[in-house]
Amino acid sequence: MNTVISLNIGQPKQELFYGKGITTGIAKVPVSGVVFLTKTGFEGDGVSDTKHHGGTDKAVCVYSRNHYAHWERVLGLTLPPAAFGENLTVSGFVEGDVCIGDIYQIGSATVEVTQPRQPCNTLATRYGRPDLVKLVVDAGYTGFYLRVLQEGHVEAGVELTLKERPFSEVTITYANNVLHHDRKNREAIQKVLSVPAVSEAWQRSFKELLEKT
Repeated sequence: MNTVISLNIGQPKQELFYGKGITTGIAKVPVSGVVFLTKTGFEGDGVSDTKHHGGTDKAVCVYSRNHYAHWERVLGLTLPPAAFGENLTVSGFVEGDVCIGDIYQIGSATVEVTQPRQPCNTLATRYGRPDLVKLVVDAGYTGFYLRVLQEGHVEAGVELTLKERPFSEVTITYANNVLHHDRKNREAIQKVLSVPAVSEAWQRSFKELLEKT
C-alpha cells in the first residue's frame, strides 16, 4: 500500500549545516491537517533554488520511507523527518515500481510522475557528506517529482491510488540508469523521450544526450 506517512512543507531560510551557512528550503517539517495542493506545489511551501527545484513539472517531491534505514546505516545517524527535503514521505512507492507518466489520485488532487529527483549539493551539505550525491545516484534511491493535473486537498495518511499507467516500461529506475550509467544508449534515450509526461528539463537533457551519441 502506497500511503503518505508525512506531508512536509517549509519556506527557504538560512541554515547552518556542519559549519556551512546556506539559504535553502530543504529542511521541511511535517504538518498535520489538510493542505491545498496547487499547480506549483503545496500552499506554504517554497524553494530557494528556483532554477533547479519547483515549478509545475516539479511541483511535489516524493521520497520513500523504505530507503531511510539504508541511509541511516550509510550516514551513521538517525534521519530527521523529510530527510531528503521531500514534500511527501511515503511507504512503498520505490523507484522500480513507479513509471514516468503514472497518474495518481492523492486526496482530492490528481498528479502525474514527471522525472526522477536529481540529488544536489545542498543535500550533501546538509549531512556533511560531499560524496552523498554520488551515493544517491549509485543506489538509485533518488525519489521523484510530480506534476499537478488537478488541484486538491491532501493530508498525511491518504493513499496514492494509481489511476493510469500509459508507459509501463519507463520506470524511475530505468530513467535514472539511462541518464547516469547508460548515456550512449540511443534506443533507451529515445524510449524515455517518447513519454509525453517527461519534464521539460529532462527532455532537454536527453535530447542533448542524443546529439552526443
